[in-house]
Amino acid sequence: MTQVIRWGILGTGKIAKAFATALQDTPGAKLAAVASRSVDSATKFGIEYGAERFHGSYQALADDPEVDVIYIGTPHPMHHENALMCLHGGKGVLVEKSFTMNRRQAEDIINLARQKKLFVMEAMWTRFMPAVVEAKRIVDSGEIGVPANVSADFGFTSDAGPEHRLFAPELGGGALLDLGIYPLSMASFFLGPVTGVKAQAEMAATGVDMQTAFTLMHKDGGVSSCACSLRSRTPTELTISGTKGFVRLHDRFHNTETITVTLVDGASRSERTINLPRSGNGYTHEAQEVGRCIRAGLIESPVMPHEETLSIMGTLDDIRAQIGLKYTFDI
Repeated sequence: MTQVIRWGILGTGKIAKAFATALQDTPGAKLAAVASRSVDSATKFGIEYGAERFHGSYQALADDPEVDVIYIGTPHPMHHENALMCLHGGKGVLVEKSFTMNRRQAEDIINLARQKKLFVMEAMWTRFMPAVVEAKRIVDSGEIGVPANVSADFGFTSDAGPEHRLFAPELGGGALLDLGIYPLSMASFFLGPVTGVKAQAEMAATGVDMQTAFTLMHKDGGVSSCACSLRSRTPTELTISGTKGFVRLHDRFHNTETITVTLVDGASRSERTINLPRSGNGYTHEAQEVGRCIRAGLIESPVMPHEETLSIMGTLDDIRAQIGLKYTFDI
């Protein structure tokens, strides 16, 4: 099908700008409209990125009849309200991660999407990167044997003040929802559903987690060790290990273009490196998946399905309960 997917972007922050840039590199997509809380902000953003219409309210975008799907790029405490508004307006949604603040909010969104038969997906762009797609193919092929272990980390040193969204509880701050979502999602992607979790954290003065480490048990066997930090610049690597060897996604694994496959047989060891360039800034790959699904009449992506998003949000809830990280949104 050659249907052009008409995108709306809700929010005009840094991540929205990155996604708008990606749409310019996405075949069969156009930026039809953008919305901000002020028409001036929407107009400035829209002119810069080639939008056709500019809305001074989110509701106006949700009601725009010339939009097929809306990318929600607001801070994650707003995702629940924003996504429900767009779905009620008859629009599909791509919701930036973390998908919501907790599983209950995620259930609200997914249940409404299913009821209205509208597309919804968590914007875990990493799953659609060429390097990750190839790593998954290699693991599924059996080349490294039976996968049994994932190790992943994501950390950087933040010098932001306590008022910054990263450390503000009212804005969903903390390392876990911003960074920990990546190792968690990748562990689930490669080893399957999580059945148990153990977590520990160092908390910041504002009450959010400065850094968190957690281990996971998976339904079909295997364990994962994951860590996230706003205090240290970690290697930010992902390794999937099996009975015959391992696949490593190198520094900044979430958008890397390089993977290494290592096979070990007794004293024999072989290694090869594969370069897999991403398109543009990388966000175009998830945009292409959304377009593919909408053209096919799907309401969810098989790569980032609803049930897995719900499961991941539930695991995040469990981790937060263990480390004592509470948000007002949990009430």
